[in-house]
Amino acid sequence: MENILQQLKKLGFNEYEAKSYVSLVKQGTVTAYQVSKDSGIPRARIYDVLSNLVEKGIVLKEEIEDGTKYSPLPVDIFLKKAQSDWQSNYEAIRDSLKRLETTEKKPDNCVMTLKDREMIISYCQALLKKAKKRVVISMWDDMYEMLKEDLQQTAARVTVQGITFHVENPVAHVDVHRITPFTETPSSEHWFILSIDAKEMIYGPSFKERSIAFYTDDPVHIYLLEDYVWHDVLVNRLVRRSQDNLEQWITAERRAFFMEA
Repeated sequence: MENILQQLKKLGFNEYEAKSYVSLVKQGTVTAYQVSKDSGIPRARIYDVLSNLVEKGIVLKEEIEDGTKYSPLPVDIFLKKAQSDWQSNYEAIRDSLKRLETTEKKPDNCVMTLKDREMIISYCQALLKKAKKRVVISMWDDMYEMLKEDLQQTAARVTVQGITFHVENPVAHVDVHRITPFTETPSSEHWFILSIDAKEMIYGPSFKERSIAFYTDDPVHIYLLEDYVWHDVLVNRLVRRSQDNLEQWITAERRAFFMEA
C-alpha cells in the first residue's frame, strides 16, 4: 500500500489525494464518510480533498436523493490519463530546456564529477547516442558488459576504436589487451575511458572500487587520455608482432617507472 501511495505522489498527488483515490479504487462508489473512515483522512478535510480530485477529473461525483457519492476514475482510464499528462509535461520540459541549452551562453570547458552508478551509465549511454564520427574506448570487461548493447549499436553507425581488457570479441576495430602481470594483478584498478568525437569524455575507476566518474569537454584532458589509449593500443600491437620477449622487459620498466617493489 505504501508503495502505491509513493508512486501516486510522484504523479503529483499529495498524501490525502493519494489515499482517497486508493480508497475509492478499493471500495467503488461510496460516500465521503466511507472514504474518510477507510483512508484515515480527517472528516474535516475529506470533502476538500475529494473536491480537488473531482476538479482534476480523477474522481466522479454523483448527487443522489440521500446524499453525495464518489467513484474513482476507472484504473485503465486513469493510467492512460496519467501517461498522457506525463508525456505532455515531458515534451514541454524537454522543449524548454533544449531552447535554453542552445540559446544560453556556454560555460568554459569543465571537468565535472559524476556520482552514482546509474547516473554514470546513463551519461555514457547518452554520449554514445550523440557520437557522429568516432568513439575511443579503454574498458575492462565489467564496464564493457554494462555498455555492450549500446557500443554495438554505436559501432553500426560510427567507428569505435580503442582497447579492452578481458573482453571476448569486442566490437570491430577495438583491440583486446594481451594478458600481462598488470592485467592479472587483483589490485589493478579497472579504469575506463569513453571519448566521443574528441569533444566529450567520461572516465573513471571500476564501480567495484568507487561509484564515481568524471565528465569533461576540456580538449586538453581529451587529447591526453585519447593519446594514452593510442599508446596502449600501439604497445599491444608491437608486442604481438615482435619476435623478442618484450613482455618481461616492459613489466620491469613499468615497475621501475612507477617505483613499484
